[in-house]
Amino acid sequence: MKTLIFATGNKGKMDEIKEIYEGVNANILSMKEAGVATDVVEDGSTFEENALIKARAIAEVLKAKKANDKDNALFKDSDEIIVMADDSGLEVDYLNKEPGIYSARYLGEDTSYDIKNRAILDRLEGVPKEKRTARFVCAIAAVWNDGREEVVRGTIEGYIGYKPEGENGFGYDPIFYVDEYGCSTAALSREDKNNVSHRGNALRMMLKKL
Repeated sequence: MKTLIFATGNKGKMDEIKEIYEGVNANILSMKEAGVATDVVEDGSTFEENALIKARAIAEVLKAKKANDKDNALFKDSDEIIVMADDSGLEVDYLNKEPGIYSARYLGEDTSYDIKNRAILDRLEGVPKEKRTARFVCAIAAVWNDGREEVVRGTIEGYIGYKPEGENGFGYDPIFYVDEYGCSTAALSREDKNNVSHRGNALRMMLKKL
């Protein structure tokens, strides 16, 4: 059976990934579940570059791990291991597409998203809706055992609302609104969010390549 290892420690992301890939005939593991602990410097200039940097780094760690521990259940029980990584973020057009690839590090990595969201709302104070256009972007990279690589990009278009709304999302979800639903992505049901989200779109695109 295939094993898909996602290079993330973000529980919210892993929950979404496992929900979207429910029914896929593969073991789906986070880095932690695969016994991988490493810090990766994301110094790319695009979402795609950062996703590939992470996927390649974790693939190398697993390669070394397999060479030193061939009897590890992870390798014995897997016909093929595919490492996947995503880099995602929010682009706000009025703010010159900030925070972009720095979304997770905007105002500091340890800064809460309540503060980050408030800062963006403050920077857009008085800006009319038609100029508050924004999108979520998610690039997903996959690296196979044989060195094959694939990268896809998923997006969702919307706008920055005037106040945070909803409890079902994480990150910038409470301030990102979608006209189709008339609410923020944090106010959507998990099913609706997975159907339209940038990560859901990218994961489904990647599934076709798997």
